[in-house]
Formats: sequence, C-alpha cells, structure tokens
Amino acid sequence: MELRQLQYFVKVAQKEHVTQAAEELHVAQSAVSRQIHQLEQELGVNLFMQKGRNLQLTPVGQLFCKRVETILKDLERAVLEAHEFLDPEQGEIRIGFPHSLGIHLIPSVVASFRNRYPNVKFRFKQGMYPSLIRDVLSGEVDLAFVSPFPGSHDQLAGDILLTEELHAILPPNHPLASKESIQLSELKHEKFILFGNGYSLRPIVWEACLEAGFTPEIAFEGEETDTIRGLVAAGMGVSLLPEMALFQTNPLQPAKVRITEPKVTRSIGLIYRTTDKLPLVAQSFRTFLLSYFGILHCDKTKTPTD
Repeated sequence: MELRQLQYFVKVAQKEHVTQAAEELHVAQSAVSRQIHQLEQELGVNLFMQKGRNLQLTPVGQLFCKRVETILKDLERAVLEAHEFLDPEQGEIRIGFPHSLGIHLIPSVVASFRNRYPNVKFRFKQGMYPSLIRDVLSGEVDLAFVSPFPGSHDQLAGDILLTEELHAILPPNHPLASKESIQLSELKHEKFILFGNGYSLRPIVWEACLEAGFTPEIAFEGEETDTIRGLVAAGMGVSLLPEMALFQTNPLQPAKVRITEPKVTRSIGLIYRTTDKLPLVAQSFRTFLLSYFGILHCDKTKTPTD
C-alpha cells in the first residue's frame, strides 16, 4: 500500500468523480483509476460503487476513508513538525476566518506578522461559524477567528481578541443618515437586510432588535458584507454591521450611524484544539496576536468560558 494510493483514494472520495479528482491532482485519469483499482485489490474489497455518473463510497469505503484522512493529516502534521524543528520560522499556519474579517483584519495581522517572519506561509479557509468550529475540531485548520466566541467546549480553547460595536447602516438619503447616533428602536418600521441563517452576525442583530422592542422585517438576505452594504446603499433597506466590515471597497456606500440603545457588540476570538499541541509556528502566531491586540499572555490556557 503506497501513500500515493491513499492520497488518490481520498481525493476521489471527496470529488466523487475520477476525472475531477485527476484534474485537481494534475495527473492522468488513467493513473488515478489504476491506483484505486490496485488499492481495492490489495484490500480485497470494493471501496466505491457507481451512482449515476458519480462514484459513491461503499460502507466499508466510508470506514476506510475516515481512517485514511486521519492518517494523512497526522502525516502532514509530522512533516510540518520536522520542518519546524529545523527552522520554526519557515512553517505553515492554517487559519480559518469568517468573510467579514477578510476585508481588513486578516490582511492586517498577517502582513504585520510576516514583517517579522517573512518565510512563514499561510493557508486560509473562509467559512461560516459552524464550519469554522468543525474545521478546528477536525484538524483542517490550526487556528480559527470566530465571532461570537463559543461557549464551553471540552475540545476547544481560545482567547477573546477584541470586542467591537455594530453600527446601523442606512441609505445615504435616509432621514436618519445625517444623525451622529440613534436608538435601534428608531428603525423598527424599516426593512432589514441581514445575513442568512448560519452566519454569526444574524442572531446578534436579531436579538438586538428584540431587545429594542421589535421583530425585524427582512427584505433581503445576503452572504457577504459587500452585498449587504451595496443593497443598503441602493436604498433596499437598512442593516447593522461591525466597524471592520465598513471599509470602503466601491463608490456606492451606505451611511453609518452609531447605535446608543441598546449597545450592540460582537466578540472576536481565536480558537484552537485542546486535544493536539499547536505547531510551533501556529503558537508563535497566537502569541503575536495576543500582543497585537494588547492581551496579556500567560501560560494558563483560556477556555471559551474563562
């Protein structure tokens, strides 16, 4: 059994298609098919079955795939640790983050870190809150920026990096657009543009509106801050967004107004697994972030409820 066979097997399992797997692996389709066939012969079982134009894992294939994915991740970590032993400043950091942090925060902290450690590589993965939690737990990423900071979890630990206010964003010609601040209840008759289910900002805004005494009427739902900002600027409704999601990226911009009652905030934290030791380079990045955001670093691990 060869490493290449296992790598090809996992890729076909992910893509459910030999041709697509071969394209992503940059090898011939026949090479992938041959390696899968040899693997099945060696194991004495069928790992895949045909389902329409796609391949589907058999029950034994599903069990085998889970084990192989774990083995490949452990091997990847072993290789990284070996490289870090030779030079801790030339490793790779795998981080996850939500879209709203990708506009300003992630580029800023990564650029600052690379000023000190220019040879460190980064592998990024964007996702919604639930998928970021899963990526950390599965070992897909070493660290993840999440908002809100999760509750108690026996396999996760982390640090709250900062807390920021959410502002009301309004069409430029809105009667309240020129005000310095408003109460959220002043928007109770407006139509709201919110993130869809699964995005962490949605429940924050929803609960703030309920606290202000009304249920928001949803006009549109979006998946990116640029979309929500653009729809508000075009007069399609109002919304609430955090400060770092309001950096200008196009000429059409909504008005930004501070909310005084209730105060709406979100916490941004950095989480990691407690079941594995962080790679040296990832630990260096975490220590850097704690300093960057002015947090006193100590050796005692903080859990999501600390």
